Amino acid sequence: MESIDVPNSDWEQRPSKRTRTPTRPYKAEPANHANDYLLQEEERMLAQAIANSRKDRGIETNMLSTIPFGPTFYPTVEEFSGDPLAYLETIRSEAEKYGICKIVPPKGWNPPFALDVDNPMKFQTKDQSIHRLQEGISFGDGADYTLKEYQKMASEWSKEWKRRYYSVQAQPGETPTESKSLVPAPPESVKSESHSPSGVAENEDTLLKDDLRPQMTPENLERDYWDIVETQRLDIDVDYGNDVDTTEFGSGFPISQRGRSVNSMNFLDGPTDDESEPEFGTEEFYRETFWNLNNIPNSKNSALRHLKVGINGINVPWLYFGCLFSTFCWHNEDNFMNSINYHHRGAPKQWYGVPGTKHDADGVERVFKSYLSMKMRDVPDLLHHITTSFSPRLLKKEGVRVCKLLQHEGEFIVTFPRAFHAGFSLGPNCGEAVNFADTNWMPHAADANERYRTFGRPSVFSHDRLVYTMAHHINSLRSKEACQAVAQELRRLMQEELLLREKLLSAGVRDVSKDVELPSNRLDQLDEESADYDDKRLCHSCKHICFFSAVCCECSHKKVSCLRHSHYMCRCSIKRKYLLIWTPESEMNETISRVETRSDELQSDPNSVKTDAIASHTVALEDAVSSSKDRLIHQTYEVPVSPIFPINSVPLISSTQGDVLL
Repeated sequence: MESIDVPNSDWEQRPSKRTRTPTRPYKAEPANHANDYLLQEEERMLAQAIANSRKDRGIETNMLSTIPFGPTFYPTVEEFSGDPLAYLETIRSEAEKYGICKIVPPKGWNPPFALDVDNPMKFQTKDQSIHRLQEGISFGDGADYTLKEYQKMASEWSKEWKRRYYSVQAQPGETPTESKSLVPAPPESVKSESHSPSGVAENEDTLLKDDLRPQMTPENLERDYWDIVETQRLDIDVDYGNDVDTTEFGSGFPISQRGRSVNSMNFLDGPTDDESEPEFGTEEFYRETFWNLNNIPNSKNSALRHLKVGINGINVPWLYFGCLFSTFCWHNEDNFMNSINYHHRGAPKQWYGVPGTKHDADGVERVFKSYLSMKMRDVPDLLHHITTSFSPRLLKKEGVRVCKLLQHEGEFIVTFPRAFHAGFSLGPNCGEAVNFADTNWMPHAADANERYRTFGRPSVFSHDRLVYTMAHHINSLRSKEACQAVAQELRRLMQEELLLREKLLSAGVRDVSKDVELPSNRLDQLDEESADYDDKRLCHSCKHICFFSAVCCECSHKKVSCLRHSHYMCRCSIKRKYLLIWTPESEMNETISRVETRSDELQSDPNSVKTDAIASHTVALEDAVSSSKDRLIHQTYEVPVSPIFPINSVPLISSTQGDVLL
């Protein structure tokens, strides 16, 4: 028998800095003339949809105003001083029905803005063609900016839009003053059209004559935005500063001194659960509260607290610098996790949310497949690229339920598992976002894991390892429901694992567990060392991390396969393949037994809500009870155009996009 190779330190390793997959950069595709007709047909269908949108504007002018507002919650100081995940459980039955919700902190919340606004470091941006967001094209690279340079650009862009469309001094058909202005000019073909982007009036001369220019409110900017996206009357490109690395650029929140943040110097030493929480509103509170986005992934009820390796965009926040119309396209979170977004400073963000039910999530995918079917044939995971925004109008026509929220400074937006969300900025702003997950997420996590395997897309962390690690930290499972969720998922994983092991061994795959001593799976925590080892056992076919066992072949010392796909690994005889087992059946049974014993010792959480009850909810959405104030603000609030901090004599930065300079 030839020598047997197992994963070892000589295998190619991923760099130590980890990150989730960012928005895809633009990549020129080679010509494929065989597809030309199909692509042209798809473009024709999309053009027809856009034409229908134009026609529909005469019938459904107020469609945007009929989208219900999602729920807004106002926790008390007492509620806000505790664990955010515990608070979210008390509102989940109402909030999760909408897919997203807004949290307004109690009076007195005023965290310091911890970013160094004089930082000379530049961040990259993405060039977004707003008028082409329904086409599924990737974003090109925008200009690089310092914080102040971006604020200068974003403020000038907002001021120009306001001057052009929301000022009595504006002249019909007027173009920006200079070709080098950081403002996208309307194309020549539309300068003479009697068109008001706000949809409030059709004749600019009449507006000037009657001195009835509308306010630059969120409602009017929302109409402007979807008019550009749906009708392509204007060619608008903007630079969006998304996915900015807080480990390099800094966070907008102060860093914990108790080891509650991955960015804390003492992170691996903490946190401990028996520490008292600082008093609300104090300097220490803003550093240590789990509402600080650096800390929330590691709160005591978070499944991600077992990740002791920083993953940018997952348990390490990303910063987002927005300008007027910069867009975060339709997507749900990695591994179908929750997300939380905080608005540090600047103009509001317009959010849209879709409930995380199978009915609604599948509906979003149907819209993509209906209008971009040819593109999705070539790019089946287009949804994961986060580069497409279809109008709520198209989603509603497919029966997808949509709600919206307006996020101001100092407010949080929470998204729930599998819930699609999208939106855009109404002017210069700065936000920050991160993921978290509790045990209610577990069924969604299993679905996401299966989805990734279907697309051959690596997960940012091993689902199997995380669940198994949680089971080995039974004291962190604080309710009967949490134990039951972990035990149920472990039983599902074990059932498939043992069934496939038996099938492969019966087919002739060799069990070498008695001949080869494998390094045991570390279960104290998921750290850099264990994550690196996981990277070496990605299934050659579906990119699943082979945590419990793997199939190898004598023909390669690098390739491994999960138990489902060993026949895709190579063409060798079954006799040359062997099974590596890291977790024997007896250990699995013992682990499940410990979790079940823990479950018997615990009481049910009185605030727990059955996930199945929410997942099956398909009643039409209406304005949430708490949303009347939001709707009024949406209609009347004058959106600011100023930078989020003083910029003095900062020069304007030219974009890389040529004539269209945003």
